[in-house]
Amino acid sequence: MKRDAMKRDAVKRDRKPGAGRDRTPADGRGRTPGTEPGRGPGAGRALLPGRVRKPVPGRRAPLALAVPAVLAVAFLLVPMAGILARTSWGELGTHLTSDGVVEALRISLVVSCWALGLSLLLGVPLAWLLARVDFPGKALVRSLVLLPMVLPPTVGGVALLLGFGRRGLLGGWLESWFGVQLPFHTAGAVVAATFVSMPFLVISLEGALAGLHARYEETAASLGAGPLRVFATVTLPMVAPGLAAGAALTWARALGEFGATITFAGNLPGVTQTLPLQVYLLLQDSPEAATSVSLLLLVVAMAVLVALRGRWAGGGGPVRGRTSGAVTRTDAESGGVPDADGTWPDHVTGASAAPGPPAPADPSAAATAHTGADDAGPTATDGARTGRWPLHADVTGFNRLTLEAAPGTTIAVVGPNGAGKTTLLRALLGLTPRAHATLTLGERDVTTLPPHRRDVAWVPQDGALFPHLTALGNTAYGLRAHGTARAEARREAQRWLDRLGVGHLAHRRPAQLSGGQAGRVALARALAARPRLLLLDEPLAALDQSTRAHVRHTLRRHLAGFGGVCLMVTHDPVEAVSLADRVLVLEDGHALQDAAPAEVARHPRSPWVARMLGRNAWSGTATADGLRLGGTGRLVAADPLPEGTAALAIIGPEAVSVHRERPSGSPRNVWPGRVREITALGSRLRVLVASPQVPDLVGEITPQAAAELGLAEDTEVWVSVKATEVTLVPV
Repeated sequence: MKRDAMKRDAVKRDRKPGAGRDRTPADGRGRTPGTEPGRGPGAGRALLPGRVRKPVPGRRAPLALAVPAVLAVAFLLVPMAGILARTSWGELGTHLTSDGVVEALRISLVVSCWALGLSLLLGVPLAWLLARVDFPGKALVRSLVLLPMVLPPTVGGVALLLGFGRRGLLGGWLESWFGVQLPFHTAGAVVAATFVSMPFLVISLEGALAGLHARYEETAASLGAGPLRVFATVTLPMVAPGLAAGAALTWARALGEFGATITFAGNLPGVTQTLPLQVYLLLQDSPEAATSVSLLLLVVAMAVLVALRGRWAGGGGPVRGRTSGAVTRTDAESGGVPDADGTWPDHVTGASAAPGPPAPADPSAAATAHTGADDAGPTATDGARTGRWPLHADVTGFNRLTLEAAPGTTIAVVGPNGAGKTTLLRALLGLTPRAHATLTLGERDVTTLPPHRRDVAWVPQDGALFPHLTALGNTAYGLRAHGTARAEARREAQRWLDRLGVGHLAHRRPAQLSGGQAGRVALARALAARPRLLLLDEPLAALDQSTRAHVRHTLRRHLAGFGGVCLMVTHDPVEAVSLADRVLVLEDGHALQDAAPAEVARHPRSPWVARMLGRNAWSGTATADGLRLGGTGRLVAADPLPEGTAALAIIGPEAVSVHRERPSGSPRNVWPGRVREITALGSRLRVLVASPQVPDLVGEITPQAAAELGLAEDTEVWVSVKATEVTLVPV
């Protein structure tokens, strides 16, 4: 008996809220930093070569697999061991310092470095093209890139000779026009090495670019950065590890090239004779020296692989600063990484140890820490507020609507998933082929302009902070893209960070920010860019309730003096009511309703919006006394619509009465049902009732009433609604 009681206690402990869960502090959306909604850490992230999952502890390999695997390792190890065993260690220095070897080493270094330079010059744009642009013949181009990797080196040399030789397709022209002769020249060795090694760079960088979500580049463009600036300041820094890996492999492959070089460029001492060719010659006259030089090349190759450990060779320590979105974590919790200015974060307070103003005790204090002038609302220094830019947009494609808005208007865009909310924002930016927007801001038609010249700032759902820049650098990015001097851009960026309560985190990188902090930095970055049109895709979704209220107040204060138009996608009715002048309801790409928030709340024309506002919404056809629902359901309303009109019935949950027995008296809408779910909402309970006659219905009652009725899941009940409590809205 005692043992059974102990087991029951253990089961109870396991069932307690949070038992067995990760107790890492969560952000405002209830997920731990470094994860995406509904997904585990790293979900959706393309694994780089060698970044393999760790093996399951304790798993043993079956003998039928272990034996061949051991033989494979031995097969690869024996040749390497042979070099080590046959090396004349006493004469190693003499062999490696001989005149022929030193000269061959010099030629090899010259050839491999030039080959790397040419590969970077030609291969980086090619990798970007393959990763970012769809064009006819793309598969053929990728096959051409891979061809030198599978082509026998001597065949590659013959192909080069027939293409660039004196009698080749281009060789004669090169020699007659420019006096360039590639065969039997160091330049020919460079061309041969580039031909066989550049694919390593292209494939490595293409994989890194394919794993980089385009939202970072799109966000940079929306902040005013041109394509070359985006490529240099966002794309290349974010794919730098992949670029470095490809460059190292390219250099190592060029250093070891043999077949194409000897076939195309020949084997001329001091001109084209590289170390691999020197090894080939030494094998005939001095095998011991050949072994020593082979050992040198082996050491170089192993050094490259060790340097790339964790990226191509697998294993290694954790990769620091990985990002899958704007919200990530580094190893700061277990040792940390320094801030951009070389200081280390304080793990107790969460503030940087960098010199500067102390972190405010609360977000509201942070909003005014920089200057007291911020309390007064919009300032004259905010260039975006000095003009007035009305909006006119005709959107076609998946979205089919016309938008007209006066300067200073904020429009909340709501609707179910797949309604076209984000597509609408991307169409206004010119970033999607699904929809096209004819867009006019003020007197300026920006329809044909690229995204970086439209003066349209965008905050995507995850913020898309650039992980290689600090919060201050992110916020100043748009200002710098528009030509603002560095010092002034940083001062203005700091002011915006202070307004949003994250000024004390200015020197932290996105990987060191929580989800809510990263969201506020992304919002500050867009506001600081001084746009004419501001597009916000759920900007406050990552914030907790108290921080959301503060940021909402700051955003409302900015929008009150904003001379442009703001479109804000949201699923929060509080945001729509408190921030928006109008609510645009989308469904299947078209506008179902565009009205003031109060009007949408009173007469929602979308079942989704009605449910978002906490109301019951039933679709049907108007009858003489109410609404005919699907099947045999009927609903009586006090103010019916013209018969045959497609309509939506709106019933507030507070208007639904729940009974244990069939009610008698005035209610004209009475149905039997069964309680499916009971949830708490503040000081009241919401009861979901399923009925065979009408759609599911939500009623709102007090806990005392629920106790008196003895309500529980699966309890049979009756529900009633007065006809005067039913609102019919034509759709």
